[in-house]
Amino acid sequence: MRRIYLDYNSTTPLHPGVLEEMMPFFTTKFGNPSSLHFFGRETAAALDLARCRAGKLIGADVDEIIFTSGGTESNNLALAGIARRLKTTRNHIITTSVEHSSVYDQCVRLEREGFKVTYLPVTRQGEISLNDLEQAVNERTALISLILANNESGTIMNTNAVREIARETGALLHYDAVQAVGKIPVNVIELGADLLSFSGHKIYGPKGSGVLFLRRGVALQSTFIGGEQENTRRSGTHNVPAITGMGKACELAEEELDEYGKHCARLRDRLQSGILKIPDTIINGCLDRRIPNTLNASFPGHYGSNLAVKLDLAGIAVSTGSACSTGRNEESRVLKNMGLSSRELLGALRFSVGRHTTEKEIDYTVKKLAEIVSAENSIGKKLNIVNLDKL
Repeated sequence: MRRIYLDYNSTTPLHPGVLEEMMPFFTTKFGNPSSLHFFGRETAAALDLARCRAGKLIGADVDEIIFTSGGTESNNLALAGIARRLKTTRNHIITTSVEHSSVYDQCVRLEREGFKVTYLPVTRQGEISLNDLEQAVNERTALISLILANNESGTIMNTNAVREIARETGALLHYDAVQAVGKIPVNVIELGADLLSFSGHKIYGPKGSGVLFLRRGVALQSTFIGGEQENTRRSGTHNVPAITGMGKACELAEEELDEYGKHCARLRDRLQSGILKIPDTIINGCLDRRIPNTLNASFPGHYGSNLAVKLDLAGIAVSTGSACSTGRNEESRVLKNMGLSSRELLGALRFSVGRHTTEKEIDYTVKKLAEIVSAENSIGKKLNIVNLDKL
């Protein structure tokens, strides 16, 4: 059976050049970079190179790069580290209702610790109102945390004036850029970011690797203690193979950014044109400002989880816009907060293309999806079992 992977927002395959860069650090270059001898200096030099590559990708200096285990840790460290350091003077956080769970759930936890959190609403396109942000920010605001590119809808956050709004009251600004870095240009200076998170395995690097950009002069409270690594900001022996691989992935992402974006956008648009021919299909998110590889679509009257399973049986990997756990169809918090109806929520699918996606794969996916939807429609009408109109 042919296998087609359209879930690149979930994870990406390791780039061959990244694997080649990593291999020596599993074998001959095994030293602890905190050691003073030759073996330690050898791996410490590799970390320095990776730090340079990561910084160059986002316009940061090397001393502003903190290596982590991934996007989730980077987001957790950004929010908890800033919030707990500033708690006595600033106990207010602003975020959105459509954040990744690593931000959203951390905010919920911080609320239980006594922090006040404002969850900004979004439009049907997944955008915040700058007026809402202006109304929410105050002298007690420690941090504004926004997802730069949404992992489900693909919508790119409107960052115009956000920096100025934050600076007016001295609030720090964090961007979750996990789905943005490597797909669109991301520059921390242009964004006015004080903190910014991204992950290795979203840019054809290894799993278990991540970066938190921390602007020089900004201090946070470390969530790991027991060592002096990362200038005491993140204790623990460095995962040298993963960090080295991530550094190489950053270098390749920078080199290939323009070409990669054009490739993905062309295939995403081809996919969108094809599935819009399926009756009642709805495209979710902002069509004018979105990352080039992502398409979220709803098929009202169908369960997205059922469609995903049937596509998988046909050899096509996609993800649902709504999580499916323990056999139940559940609504996506992100899409729900964008204002989708229950029928649209339950019928949502996310397609994300990547480096290895081809036109033939897109055309085959459209063909199989149309067949599956048509078959479900026929069965539903005959047996009266596919009926979500009352939801």
